Amino acid sequence: MSNRKAVVERKTNETDIKAEINLDGIGQASIETGVGFFDHMLDQIARHAMIDINLKCKGDLQIDDHHSVEDCGIALGQAIKEALGNKAGINRYGHFSLAMDETLVEAALDFSGRGFLVFDINFSSSKIGTFDTELVQEFFQALAINAGMTLHIRSIHGINSHHLAEAAFKAVARAIRMAVEPDPRNAGRIPSTKGSI
Repeated sequence: MSNRKAVVERKTNETDIKAEINLDGIGQASIETGVGFFDHMLDQIARHAMIDINLKCKGDLQIDDHHSVEDCGIALGQAIKEALGNKAGINRYGHFSLAMDETLVEAALDFSGRGFLVFDINFSSSKIGTFDTELVQEFFQALAINAGMTLHIRSIHGINSHHLAEAAFKAVARAIRMAVEPDPRNAGRIPSTKGSI
């Protein structure tokens, strides 16, 4: 389980992205997407998943934030998938319920190889500052599909849109941390009766 690192570069007419991750990091992040709230959320993923993330994105922000947010999800998902390799020796599953003031959000995931998102958060506002709240779902959709991760996110309680979004990112991060951690009782074995994921 050594060297669980990856570098992904993605360049389109809309974005130019370089994403570097280390699944065995200490939660350090260097994030520059040009979207302030999104940078803050990606920093939460690094910190709470204990993954080192170095992400630079130059996007067409003169249009809106959509392309940058979605494409960062694609690049990070691809990087996680590459860094996990054949997934031998990992826990595979992760779940976390995260409380943040009046908000409670839970996330459950499986690095199944089958990218899928179930997203059940109703934001009370369409914006967090200048950030479109609908982009939270767009990011997690791109991340899940490209990481090969089945991901469920739902809010149990919550009113404040900032709290709902931040709790979602933190809950997913904690679930990722649990799922990618080595399972000492399953060292070197792929956690599936199929023999591959």
